Amino acid sequence: MKPRNIFLLILLIIVVDQVIKIWIKTHMPLSYNWDPSHVPMTKYDRGIRPFGPNASWCQIYFVENEGMAWGWKFGGDWGKMLLTLFRLFAVIFGVYYILSIIKKKYHKGFIICVGLIFAGALGNLIDSMFYGLIFEESTFTAVAKMFPKQGYAGFLHGKVVDMFYFPIIHSHFPKWLPVIGGDDFEFFSPVFNLADASISVGVIAILLFQKKFFHHHTTGSEAVATSSTTVNDDIKAV
Repeated sequence: MKPRNIFLLILLIIVVDQVIKIWIKTHMPLSYNWDPSHVPMTKYDRGIRPFGPNASWCQIYFVENEGMAWGWKFGGDWGKMLLTLFRLFAVIFGVYYILSIIKKKYHKGFIICVGLIFAGALGNLIDSMFYGLIFEESTFTAVAKMFPKQGYAGFLHGKVVDMFYFPIIHSHFPKWLPVIGGDDFEFFSPVFNLADASISVGVIAILLFQKKFFHHHTTGSEAVATSSTTVNDDIKAV
């Protein structure tokens, strides 16, 4: 697989991801529900899921992630900066790794999966690095403007924009279950973005097809080793 092809795929994912995020950031206040025809529906307070007569299984629900996945935080501002720097180093290493597996002629599917993971990581890294500088703070009553005189945070302290929300099932755990009996059950509860989806698809595909991806490369390596051993034996025989 040519490096140009995989990096074009990465670029496409990043561009689409950023276009969606910028549109959401500049057109919707936080936690604002929007139907497919872009007609405003209902506002919700912080932390309240958009259930009710207007809710559906597929929604746009604008939230911002201040830290790791699932909205977890890590060590305040310093933790946020360290997390962003870690993502930056991971992305830099990712470039080297992609070029390496292309050179070693790994399975095409595996290279694409790694590209998806890399694109997702870079897409969210862009938010963390620059969004605090180029956007105003989003609130529950006002839409943020792009390129203000002063952004809402410094370099490396931006928030990741999430918007896709698919509450396909909303029910309750059976009351006879210990600890969680009677509690609300929701599938699928996380609010995510295209970059998150790209990472998830890449990881899940690698787990599902790992035998296919790595069997080809292992077989090739074994063939090279066998060929080398045969040549050495022939030399010794001579």
